[in-house]
Amino acid sequence: MKKNKFNNAAGMTLIEIMIAVVISAIMMGALYTTYSAVNNSYSQVTDRAKISRSGRDIIAMLMRDIRLAGFKYHFGKNASGIPKEDNLQHAVGNGSIGDSHDPIIVVENELGYSAEDRVEKNNPENDINPGDDTCCDKIHIVYGDFNQNDSQPYKRYKVTYYAKPSGEGEYYAVYKSKKSWIQTGEDSTGSWVTDCAECFTGELIRDHLVDMEFIVFDNQGRIIDPPPRPDNASRKDLYNIAIVDVRLTFRSKSEFYRSDADPKKGKKPRLVKGLGDRTREFTDKYLRDSVVVSVHTRNIGS
Repeated sequence: MKKNKFNNAAGMTLIEIMIAVVISAIMMGALYTTYSAVNNSYSQVTDRAKISRSGRDIIAMLMRDIRLAGFKYHFGKNASGIPKEDNLQHAVGNGSIGDSHDPIIVVENELGYSAEDRVEKNNPENDINPGDDTCCDKIHIVYGDFNQNDSQPYKRYKVTYYAKPSGEGEYYAVYKSKKSWIQTGEDSTGSWVTDCAECFTGELIRDHLVDMEFIVFDNQGRIIDPPPRPDNASRKDLYNIAIVDVRLTFRSKSEFYRSDADPKKGKKPRLVKGLGDRTREFTDKYLRDSVVVSVHTRNIGS
């Protein structure tokens, strides 16, 4: 009988195979840990970028409208028989924010859209923002425009940015509304309407809002506190607003941190700083980031 030429072939023992499996498992675990860390870092950077990008988009809208506040169109000499200047009624509001044509009005710490902006703190059953929640400020912006082909060539619009609870009360959402002042040439008075072609109410701009804050300054760089309104003694400063500081703070849609910031375990709460005294603390796993900008008014503040 011939000797099998494979009898002397070298092979791997069971122990060697087990050692190889263990080493492979360790290597795979290390690779997965590295991948998980890189992927988590990428997700965090992406989430932060999304918050920053969406915040900048809304800031751009606010900057455009704030810079238009108080603008009036002058048609000048023309052969169309149109008055060269805005002939629309200018209502100071007589204490009513809803009727006012003042360029910028900031309403602090009030949610929801209301033409009158009544604060119902003394009537809890009517309070749209019960408790001590400081979100969010609201801003009304009034400016003019022109369309010579319209029966009312001189236009006046009121744009409002406001917030409402969203996500079952877990966060808020930014909304925008736009009214138009309708006044025919024969009338000396008019009214705000929401049913024009350019008008809209309750247009959702962005959700996952944490806070929206507006701080107004005069032309000397001093904070006007409280913000001037037509229904209080500070209304004399309504046309002294030269700068509006805007802060929008948003929250990530998914959990960002690996663990809660539990003070009981020695982990400090994560702070969201406001422009004024609106600093708030959070202990959950969500990321919150702010976009802050100073906007100079162009047509008021003189």
